[in-house]
Amino acid sequence: MKVLITGVAGFIGSSTADFLVENGHDVFGIDCFTDYYARENKERNLESLKKSGTFTFEETSVQDADLKAILSQVDAVYHPAAQAGVRASWGRDFDIYVQNNIRATQMLLEAAKETPVDRFVYASSSSVYGDAVKYPVTEDLPPQPVSPYGVSKLAAEHLCYLYWKNFQVPTVSLRYFTVFGPRQRPDMGFHKFIRAILTGQEITVYGDGEQTRDFTFISDIVRANFAALTCGDDALGKAYNIGGGNNEVLKRVFEMLGEITGIEPKLKYIEKQKGDVLHTYADVTLARNYLGFESEVSLRTGLEREVEWLRTIL
Repeated sequence: MKVLITGVAGFIGSSTADFLVENGHDVFGIDCFTDYYARENKERNLESLKKSGTFTFEETSVQDADLKAILSQVDAVYHPAAQAGVRASWGRDFDIYVQNNIRATQMLLEAAKETPVDRFVYASSSSVYGDAVKYPVTEDLPPQPVSPYGVSKLAAEHLCYLYWKNFQVPTVSLRYFTVFGPRQRPDMGFHKFIRAILTGQEITVYGDGEQTRDFTFISDIVRANFAALTCGDDALGKAYNIGGGNNEVLKRVFEMLGEITGIEPKLKYIEKQKGDVLHTYADVTLARNYLGFESEVSLRTGLEREVEWLRTIL
């Protein structure tokens, strides 16, 4: 199998590319190195891939790429490229989310309509649910995002469905729940928390620390991606929750990090930010039934691995 991966230098894109290459598949990766965080971090993610003879890289955005030419060379598409961040998606910056999350996805789907591929896997987000009416959330709950970022991810999901429904583009959407682990972006919670603890800095906590999250380790996300790329036809046209099978209180996470590092976290609580949800918790029954997905890495084990990784790069 040869797979196009958009945003291949990112956290999830590069981890998925590594897995595919290590398991005998070819990857054509594109990335435009947006300035959301330091380019050197993304370059580091690609170091091992660039040594492989089965990895091809092109520095370009989805919007600028010759998609017809690229898709004619691949069997499947995995599309995690997006403008990330809930808190940065308000105001004028929403234009960036429209272009990079909605417009880019539409262009890629349009290309896949004209140059067919076997699978088109879209990386969505639990942000589409907003503050759900019940937990754990199931895919039949009405999505009600409470951030512009969540709106953009849901809009792209709808595009995937309509291109499957109308043009038989073989789409699968995966709703990730709070992904963490080695290579995690520096703006993401665990990366910030662990870095602050290891360097003796204060951790700013938005809200009272009683919010809960379903944390999903990166290797479980990668396995879900591969399952979607190789799934049966009965799985197409659907969106699936991909979660870690836990619903942990944030305060308990800080306790775990203190135990793992041997350093007491310094916490500063401030007002909750607009767009942040109080709870996330995934019911993964649908993904289990159609994709054979089940999480394998516990929160504690995943935190230990991320602490170990961050210690090597600080």
